[in-house]
Amino acid sequence: MRFMPEIVQLMTDLDGIDEKILQELSRDGRISNLALADRVGLSPSACLRRVAALEKAGVIKGYRAVLSPEKTGVGFTAYVMVGLNAHTKQAQEAFERAMSHAPEVRECHNITGNVEYLLRIEAADLAAYKHFHTEVLGTLPQVNAITSYVVMGSPKDERA
Repeated sequence: MRFMPEIVQLMTDLDGIDEKILQELSRDGRISNLALADRVGLSPSACLRRVAALEKAGVIKGYRAVLSPEKTGVGFTAYVMVGLNAHTKQAQEAFERAMSHAPEVRECHNITGNVEYLLRIEAADLAAYKHFHTEVLGTLPQVNAITSYVVMGSPKDERA
């Protein structure tokens, strides 16, 4: 299969069609190529080539299922700011390793500011979160500060 060099380049020059493709795939990653082509105004073969080129260039990194928190037993979400007691590579790597093994941690971001990490935590309920807070975060020797922000509602959430 031949890819269009202008798309494979560095993907800095996304045109209007590429942007439409990305917008439609962001809304529905399972859309058929035929329906996608119709929505963006391309032939199915041209659309398929563009999607393949966007994937190959790394613009499209993957496809995910959006899960229902209620149906999967998640009744509690919190954003947690975590400060470390040492600003070393070893401390960061140890913390990141621990977070990669914690199923409650759905996102872990190394950030700038007064603390080093922002986590998105999903748990069954407050008691399950308290267990994670005390028995996981609270036992890590690198952790110096923990601040929790409990999500009360999400009127807009476009994460896929």
